[in-house]
Amino acid sequence: MNYLGFDPGRDKCGIAVRSESGELLYHEVVLSERAIAALQSLYQQYEISVVVMGNQTTAKTWRKQLEESLPETANIVMVDERYSTLEARDRYWQMYPPRGLARLLPKGMRSPPRPIDDIVAILLIERYSRRQRAEGRGQKGEEGRKG
Repeated sequence: MNYLGFDPGRDKCGIAVRSESGELLYHEVVLSERAIAALQSLYQQYEISVVVMGNQTTAKTWRKQLEESLPETANIVMVDERYSTLEARDRYWQMYPPRGLARLLPKGMRSPPRPIDDIVAILLIERYSRRQRAEGRGQKGEEGRKG
């Protein structure tokens, strides 16, 4: 079972794929106009069982597009993405520790050198997984499309 994380946005979107065992298989930031094509490709390539997306910026519009673009059997679940950008900034530095003089800057003054929407997508999958473990349920979430 693989999870597809999707952080929707107006200009760019974060995409990540993680296995059930926690292995990060893919992550990328894509332009919004290319997001649906990228999601469709990843959905097939990685045999996705759950699409986890954030519930904030433009989420309703994106969810409708996903429902129209992905197979009818796609299980699309929305999770709370509040504070995910702040959390992603910290995660970025864990994944890519600063080098050179950047190491000397206090953590709060460091800014990632690239967009971190893909890391937000990773965090959305993790939030979903934690919620599922806490609820003691299988893959289907409260807001999933399957009915």
